[in-house]
Amino acid sequence: MALTTTTQEVAGRVPITVLVLDGELDASNFERVVDEARGLYDRGTRNLLLDLGRLTFIASSGLVALHSIVRILHGEPPDDLEAGWDVLHHLGHDAATGDEMQREVQLAAPQPAVARVLQRTGMDRLFVIHETRDAAIAAF
Repeated sequence: MALTTTTQEVAGRVPITVLVLDGELDASNFERVVDEARGLYDRGTRNLLLDLGRLTFIASSGLVALHSIVRILHGEPPDDLEAGWDVLHHLGHDAATGDEMQREVQLAAPQPAVARVLQRTGMDRLFVIHETRDAAIAAF
């Protein structure tokens, strides 16, 4: 299944950009999602909510995309997408330490299959994850 994305600007206590992921995030499209996040950052986005309510599948490349998006919102370069397994090892280290939950990038409404992947890989420790989009917007 293909992945479609839509963006919306919402007003909360701070301006929030919502990026809705609909479909499957995998090797065929993760670079496009990273590029989209880079474009949002370049246009001024500093608070990003990834709405995962319609994301039905996330591959390891999708996890790399999430990690890269965090780096971009911190003003850092994204992961080297050509580095392969090295990126996953770095991502695993960040998830294992879990020092700092990401506030600039938060996740909303992950479907059960996606939530399991986030939990099993430790990525759930890197993000604030909300059950609903409305709860996420209120929490920013």
